[in-house]
Amino acid sequence: MTTTEHTPAATALPSLYDARERFLTGRPLPDGVPEEVAAAWRRARFFGVPHDLKAPAARPVRPVESALLDAARPVLDRIVPALGAGRSLLILTDERLRVLWTAGRVPGLETCPVLSEQEVGNNSAALALRTRRRAEMHGPEHYLDRWQDVSAVTVPLLDPESAQVLGTVTVASRLSTARTPHPQAALAEAAAAAVETELRTRAGRAERVLLDAYLRATGPDGARGADLAVVALDGRNRLVSDAAQRLLTPEVLEALERTAVSVRRGGGAGGAEDTGAAGCTARLGDGAGEAEGTEPGERTRRLEDGVSGAGVIEGAGCTARITPARLDDGTVLGIVAVLEPLGDPVRSAPAAPRPPVTLTGSSVPWRHAVARGVELARSPEPLLLTGERGTGKSALARELLGQGPVRVADAARDTGLDGALAAWPADRPLLLRHAERLEQPGVAALNSLLDTHPDTRVLVTYTPGAQVGPCLQRLLDKLSARSVTLPPLRERAEDIRELLPVLAPRTLPGQPPLTWTLDALRALELHPWPGNVTELAHVVRALAEQRRMFGPVRRAELPDAVREGPAARPLSPMEHAERAAILEALRRHGGNKARAAAALGIGRATLYRKLRGYRD
Repeated sequence: MTTTEHTPAATALPSLYDARERFLTGRPLPDGVPEEVAAAWRRARFFGVPHDLKAPAARPVRPVESALLDAARPVLDRIVPALGAGRSLLILTDERLRVLWTAGRVPGLETCPVLSEQEVGNNSAALALRTRRRAEMHGPEHYLDRWQDVSAVTVPLLDPESAQVLGTVTVASRLSTARTPHPQAALAEAAAAAVETELRTRAGRAERVLLDAYLRATGPDGARGADLAVVALDGRNRLVSDAAQRLLTPEVLEALERTAVSVRRGGGAGGAEDTGAAGCTARLGDGAGEAEGTEPGERTRRLEDGVSGAGVIEGAGCTARITPARLDDGTVLGIVAVLEPLGDPVRSAPAAPRPPVTLTGSSVPWRHAVARGVELARSPEPLLLTGERGTGKSALARELLGQGPVRVADAARDTGLDGALAAWPADRPLLLRHAERLEQPGVAALNSLLDTHPDTRVLVTYTPGAQVGPCLQRLLDKLSARSVTLPPLRERAEDIRELLPVLAPRTLPGQPPLTWTLDALRALELHPWPGNVTELAHVVRALAEQRRMFGPVRRAELPDAVREGPAARPLSPMEHAERAAILEALRRHGGNKARAAAALGIGRATLYRKLRGYRD
């Protein structure tokens, strides 16, 4: 079994034929069989795959709509003549290894309708999907009898936006005498690159069409965007005006997303042709005009069944005028919806003030911490706020102290508190930050302050982690009776979606607010955020300032550490830094591990070992 390198199996096929026969008859394997090959055979036996499979597996249900097939077929049709008559077979699969398209012919070689290991055992397509790299398989490395004289090379197809695997391209032929590399490996690589280029081109064209439709609704310069609640979406991209942001409840957004997908699949869903540029109006709110006894699910489906119909979602409280967004040939790519509230028009609705970041979040851990802080702050006794760095201790302290003047002392800058306490008026609240940095004189000064002014409002923030001395520990024990522990962001990941619009910089008039694809949101919610809300704020602001494209933020735009997902186990600070450096090197070198290892000054084997260690 190979990827882009030689394997022991590829250089010893005769002995591998004998080893496979011994495996199938239940005899011990001889020495020298590559472990990855033996493991693949064992998986096939575990899945119950018959090694003498004759008829193709049951044909799976293919997707109703395949953007991959639409983009790949014109490209692959041009490549078919290069296969040679009766020498090679070209296969396209989706991300579930369902065969979408084949071309060419090899006598005696008939492909199966699905190439997953659960159906046909180990093969190059399944290996490429798992490793996200070019993969080859030759003769007895396969489990099936019918593929013992077959060589195949597969290249995964990656989404140009999210880098997720969309499917595979495989070239299969009779067993190659050269074995590795497969003689058609360059052709498979070229075919995959051409398909990905076409996907990237189509994605860009769809974005431009959606943007043009959005600008027609808001005005070329976005002048009407502040007044009109306009949403343009195609199931993947989303443009939202400021006014629409205030009306887009989860129910409305979900209905519009489903409508966009439904209309795109139906090429207009029937009613779109009749409504023309005017589109249609769909009520989303109070159920007015619906037939008695209509179920909520049925009311929602009417919005999806054709954009000329009316659909209702309970509690949404607005209407939507929907217009299809089309290519020049009439193909519907998405919809543009102009929302209006039931009652006063959108333009009369005042802009909702932003809530403070410290009060944003509806998760149980966060609301509990804030409520306890508010309750304890009602009395003038000292209050201790603890939590990891970046959880918002100082910001919450300022909220609890109110709008009046506050004296701030930072133990990170003045460990003895000499300057801060000397100039502090006793009638003013004191915020002491970074108590963990206090040295012995500072601890004594704070103890003296609390003894001489027991009724003074003093809020102390403390970040656990570093070892503290006995004097500071006694002070913390004294304050612990009135303390609040702020939860880290990873323990309230459901608050991230509420924090994002609050952390994003305010947009200029006419500019759509920063929005996020569902894939990007999932990546944000899965990231451990060692820097908590502060780290999230840096990421959001950097994206808002640096990105040069329209539409929602995609997973591919996120920093490498966020985009790649969390490690399978908790990492130490050193491992976090090491992993971030490796991911950055891989990004710079296009995923080439050999070049990334050379740039980092480590061996390739070391790089592989470290990456495996993060996943274990």
